[in-house]
Amino acid sequence: MDKFAINLPDARLNKRYHDLVKGHIHQTTSIATGVHVPASVENSFTVTQATWRFLNNDRVTPQALVEPLRHFARKELAGAKYTLAVMDWCKLDYGKHTAKKDIVQISHKRDIGYELTTHLLVNAQNGSPIAPIEMHLKTANGILSTAETAPPADDHHLGQVLPMMQNAAATNLPTTLVHVIDREGDSIFHIRQWSAEGFLFLVRGKKRKVRWQGKLMKYSTIAARLEAEGAFRQSRKVTIKGKPGVQHIAETEVVLDRPATHKVNGPMMIIPGEAITLRLVIAKVVDPKSGEVLSTWYLLTNVPSEVPAEQIALWYYFRWQIESFFRLLKKGGQQLEYWQQESGLAILNRLLLASMACAIVWNLQRDKSAESVEFQKELVRLSGKRLKRGHPPTAGILLDGLCSLFRMIDYLDEENSDHSKIGKLKKTAKKFMPELIKS
Repeated sequence: MDKFAINLPDARLNKRYHDLVKGHIHQTTSIATGVHVPASVENSFTVTQATWRFLNNDRVTPQALVEPLRHFARKELAGAKYTLAVMDWCKLDYGKHTAKKDIVQISHKRDIGYELTTHLLVNAQNGSPIAPIEMHLKTANGILSTAETAPPADDHHLGQVLPMMQNAAATNLPTTLVHVIDREGDSIFHIRQWSAEGFLFLVRGKKRKVRWQGKLMKYSTIAARLEAEGAFRQSRKVTIKGKPGVQHIAETEVVLDRPATHKVNGPMMIIPGEAITLRLVIAKVVDPKSGEVLSTWYLLTNVPSEVPAEQIALWYYFRWQIESFFRLLKKGGQQLEYWQQESGLAILNRLLLASMACAIVWNLQRDKSAESVEFQKELVRLSGKRLKRGHPPTAGILLDGLCSLFRMIDYLDEENSDHSKIGKLKKTAKKFMPELIKS
């Protein structure tokens, strides 16, 4: 079966889905955020109209549009022991979009738009993003979701996590998921929930106390004690904010046994719970010349000890891929915050199409075969962009190159197209601009 299989209600919708995914394989600008128009189409308005009809079709739902992404992920993850499932939230700024009637105030009065929640799969071996498998979009009318049951409108971020873990388990991925969450996830109430249901997680700790060797201590105090005992070991050379650094790792066990504080029907309640023993991995980056500590992570996880602490730290570093995904959607490729769709549902549906375009490019980047490397070089040439020496092509550059390639293919494959047109066009262009056209 095709990696990008889709099963919408009829064949025309299936074809339109593939056309629209292809239409998102381009690096657009803030003033041209529509779907790419094939060279074989003479009237661009027909593409705009067809896109509007598809995104607002009652039979085209987020639940249907997420399935090709999940199917693609199953194919990609065959044989993978562990896979990272990274969760994060980002704001979509639509404060200047008066046509969108369901935008919502996210925080302060000028913070207007939608809030996007994403569950992104990341390859645990090399940190390559694979595909998002669930998305929520908070609107003024509630939360839209790829899940069969959307979260309540007033749900806190962390209230969405357990259902997302459960939904991910139900997708039957051929791998063991490790859910990676930033510091917002350091909540003993929620950690107890995740642990009780048997989910693996990796959370960056806040500045709080845990029980270590029978005493309540701050993470920083534990780190100082481990430093004094010589427990840190050099892990790898890294770059942080453009500066070279050396990462050092230490690991120990801690116990979370304090009562949790959690809102229950309004007031904050103190909720006791069982003690949970977790691995605490401390990763610090040191300036190799001055010895200055440039960064420190306190990482809490229940991943089995068969995964070394160095790998745990690298897995948390791979969390950055979700930030890169948001940047690719908003700035580096799709210009999401300039889309003109007039409802959150149309935005979410289009987001799922754009996500498949991203997944296709990520798939190409993961392929290290000689054929793929050569193909990517040609795409860079077609994009008209330039790379820093020794750097691989970015997803945005590959999107641009593929767009140019598809335009050429569309033109040459146009029905009844005479390929001799190329020679005639070149001859005519040389007549009007001889200095710019090679003989």
